[in-house]
Amino acid sequence: MTSPGATSITVLSQGRAAVYEEPLGPAGVRVRTRPRTEPVSGAVAIAIRAASINHLDLFLAHGAQRVTPPRVIAADGAGVVQASGDPAWRPGDEVVIYPVVCDWTCEWCRSGQNVRCPHFGVIGEHSDGTACEVLHVDARNVYRKPKALSWTEAGAFPLTFLTAWRMLTTRARVRAGEKLLVVGAGGGVAVAAITIARHLGARVFVTSRSGGKRKRALELGAEAAFESTEFSQDVRDATGGGADVVVEHVGPATLNESMRSVVMGGRVVTCGSTTGVKAEITMPRLFWGQMDLLGSTMGNKDEFEAVLKAMDEGMRPVVDSVYPLAEVEGALTRLDEAEQFGKVVLSMEG
Repeated sequence: MTSPGATSITVLSQGRAAVYEEPLGPAGVRVRTRPRTEPVSGAVAIAIRAASINHLDLFLAHGAQRVTPPRVIAADGAGVVQASGDPAWRPGDEVVIYPVVCDWTCEWCRSGQNVRCPHFGVIGEHSDGTACEVLHVDARNVYRKPKALSWTEAGAFPLTFLTAWRMLTTRARVRAGEKLLVVGAGGGVAVAAITIARHLGARVFVTSRSGGKRKRALELGAEAAFESTEFSQDVRDATGGGADVVVEHVGPATLNESMRSVVMGGRVVTCGSTTGVKAEITMPRLFWGQMDLLGSTMGNKDEFEAVLKAMDEGMRPVVDSVYPLAEVEGALTRLDEAEQFGKVVLSMEG
């Protein structure tokens, strides 16, 4: 493998690629062609078969991120090694990509705490992304594709499942039999959290504004599903006193209801805030409730390896829809309309 002392490799998107060019929403992301080169030492060139988009890409398209265009979008990707500047990988190997940008050399990276790297970031935001025909990426970001996954599934899970896995296992320490509430079921992280919680043996409850999404969540294994406004009493009634853990990513619109939904000593873990960046909370509820309010983002390489192991054991991502790369505007529009349940995938095949 690449030497631990080597510097990180620049992520390069090549061939046809979905490029954020203007902050116009989905219409500001267009398919362009970039030149192809051979990978440098320590890098792997991957012919992408499937990539998937996240709300991060939508925020980028709307100009809500501090990213100067042009930028190839998407963090999730899976494909076949085309050429390798690292002896660990050979042409024809089927792989998935660990979606984190880091320097691999700092004390945090060397200790396995990639999320604490001073150069920590996300592929597709802090570097070019996976929505392209060929991606050059550091060999240390490359892992073998779980054999049982289709290309569509393999391109759908990395970012959301890594994020949800860290939220549940590392930060909230979810145990079998505990009651877990997922707020805003339907998005990628929320659906991943439902799937992971069921894999861990937790009891799952959800909220959603959409009756269709509530139905899908029940089919996925949730015990009960509630409307997304003023849900805390319903949650306490259904769980016999409250949830042990609440998975939050909505923010100001739901945070206080989420805090009302937990038992004494419960944990609220959040990875995002789609309804705004500032929220007011009732402080006595936090300290009188002996509550843990936990932040989390992305995950370390060992957490990604744990997700891969769980996929080998039968855990599966949920795919909402698949679009060819040429229809990336339609894929982003699907996400922008908030009607999806699971991941929206871009296919490079065909």
